[in-house]
Amino acid sequence: MKKFMLLCLSLLFVVGILAACGGESDASSDTKGDTGEDSASDESGSETTGDETEQITLEFFNTKVEIHDQALEMIEKFEEEHPNIKVELESVGGGADGDAALKAKFASGEAPDIFTNGGYKQLDLWKEHLADLSNEPWAEHVLPFAKEPMTDEDGKLYGRPVNLEGYGFIYNKDLFEQAGITEAPKTISELEEAVEKLEAAGITPFAAGYGEWWIIGQHLLNVPFAQQDEPAQFIQDLYDGTETFEGNEHFENFQKVLDLETQYGNDNPLTTDYNTQVTLFASGETAMLQQGNWTENMIYEINPDINMAFLPIPLSDDPDSNRIPVGVPNSYVINKNSEHLEEAKLFLNWMTTSETGKHYMTEVFAFIPALDNIEPSGLGALGKSILEYSKEDKTIPWTWFRWPEGANKEFAASIQKYVTGQIEYEQVLEEFQATWDNLK
Repeated sequence: MKKFMLLCLSLLFVVGILAACGGESDASSDTKGDTGEDSASDESGSETTGDETEQITLEFFNTKVEIHDQALEMIEKFEEEHPNIKVELESVGGGADGDAALKAKFASGEAPDIFTNGGYKQLDLWKEHLADLSNEPWAEHVLPFAKEPMTDEDGKLYGRPVNLEGYGFIYNKDLFEQAGITEAPKTISELEEAVEKLEAAGITPFAAGYGEWWIIGQHLLNVPFAQQDEPAQFIQDLYDGTETFEGNEHFENFQKVLDLETQYGNDNPLTTDYNTQVTLFASGETAMLQQGNWTENMIYEINPDINMAFLPIPLSDDPDSNRIPVGVPNSYVINKNSEHLEEAKLFLNWMTTSETGKHYMTEVFAFIPALDNIEPSGLGALGKSILEYSKEDKTIPWTWFRWPEGANKEFAASIQKYVTGQIEYEQVLEEFQATWDNLK
């Protein structure tokens, strides 16, 4: 899997897309009002007008809450070009459980027209609701490895990747320099040394958001999964019962990161949510933040002049641990039972292929595209840092979409119990195993 990921990322540079990676904030929603325009679009996207036409509304369920305001601006542009179509945007994530909210909508008969799906196990879970998008105009441009999560055993493609993202320890270069740290740490020993220097300089090393299950039970715990020699095979062996968490070197080393981050982090990490965690770092109160490039706009809004980049989340002194997780966070999907299926496809196609849609994806959202017809531009420091790691083949995959449904939250609960001293670390690994065996 690692080799495959790296090969595909290399392809990404060959085709020129990379010129040089679950959950986010409380729920919010906006409803776009009716303009009174009496026009409609046919299936090809061309507009027709007349009293006989009817204005329709698309429901767009968005889990990338950090782009909520910008997405509203993009929708206004779409509506200007297609006045017969209104798009209602609802953004849910981070402090609110997006998966639970989506399930509730389907259960109540209020299923959205467009939503997101993580692929792999989530594709299997939701496939009966998803439209086949294999023949959409943009499908041939999706990078091969970015298609994998949303492609079924018959080769049908059910989603368009939102973007590529990466995460790790985001660090404030100026605070590191202030503490006398001249080289970015690459191993656990080097990270420990950096933490000691920061502490001696009166700088809090970490902003730890252990109040959010997805930060610790998904993103952080992904690291020991992804650092296995063959992550996908290791996961399959867990399903088969031929591998265990206990006795695995990477999961035993995982304790070092938990101890370091909580002992040298902000006060009350278990009550620190996503927004507070990001704010602590962006305001200069901490030197490091375990998050991804999706926080870039939020950080710049608080501190436009911050000087930052990514560090790996090392588990050992193995030089090969100098890697960051990069993957597809989610894919846009369409409800196959939507009353406005063609209009939903039109909107998704407009987002992907129109100059306005591509502008918002790159220049405004600061996304790293996962399609070979979109050039990356407008990237900030974190996006550029991900490109550097990718170009140097210093990446590891995202694996949680292969885990049993619901395991991530139970994993997080075990980690939280360890941090509060309720259980020893050996019991953490025992609980990980019990969770996997019960849910697999």
